[in-house]
Amino acid sequence: MAPRNFALTIRYTRRMLLCSVRGCHLGLVRDKRRMVCPRKHSFDIARSGYINLLQPQERRAKHPGDTAEAIAARRRLHDRGFTEHQRLAIAQAITTTPDDVVLDAGCGDGFYLGTLHREIGCDAHGIDISIPAVDAAARRYPDCEWVVANADRVVPYSDRSFSVVLSITARMNPAEFRRVLRDGGRLLVAIPAPDDLIELRGSGRDRIAQTVDRFAHGFTLIHQRRVSSCADLEASAVRDVLVSIYRPMQRRSVEAKAVTFSLDLLLFQAV
Repeated sequence: MAPRNFALTIRYTRRMLLCSVRGCHLGLVRDKRRMVCPRKHSFDIARSGYINLLQPQERRAKHPGDTAEAIAARRRLHDRGFTEHQRLAIAQAITTTPDDVVLDAGCGDGFYLGTLHREIGCDAHGIDISIPAVDAAARRYPDCEWVVANADRVVPYSDRSFSVVLSITARMNPAEFRRVLRDGGRLLVAIPAPDDLIELRGSGRDRIAQTVDRFAHGFTLIHQRRVSSCADLEASAVRDVLVSIYRPMQRRSVEAKAVTFSLDLLLFQAV
């Protein structure tokens, strides 16, 4: 296996990333431990390997996105296998090959993209607005590219950079997803199904029609599937679910219970 610094050199010398300074958006190239555009705007590469392209005006809060506590809780759920059925279904839906270049928009701690990269060997790029999430992803999956950015506004990559884009229970930006996808590229959108975590937050709504309508311009729906499972969770795991979805803790102690995990997977093709 190539040394990590060699992998970083290869990854960050390709002209895919764009400068995030308003009105610039020129290509970034690596200069030692930073990324620089032709106008000399500079972005440091963190010690863990990620790049922070988030601009001050793109923040709605001092510390936007998932908190470190929510990230740790979600990671414990992943590590204990409670989301494995979802991960497998997502991998099967997009049928990725080593030749694919994949973007995970709203990647969180990198679980889905990082595992996909390790299993398939695809070229993997993840962006999220949360610094703790992206830092966690970079530390666990050092061979992928991780970027802090607000994909709700601009996806900081050049046109037609990707063959696959993932949006897994994350915000959606149809225009930007289409811009960075190659013609014929695949977009997988995963949204919570109506019965997702129904035991903890009550019945949800069906978002399929609304989501398909959002992607009506530039995309064609080619497949959809609902993937669900029910897991018997210990009290500590129930607490982790509540923390990960920002549900306030009940005054009484959290009890063990069966919990439903359910996603609607929508596979689109760029047209």
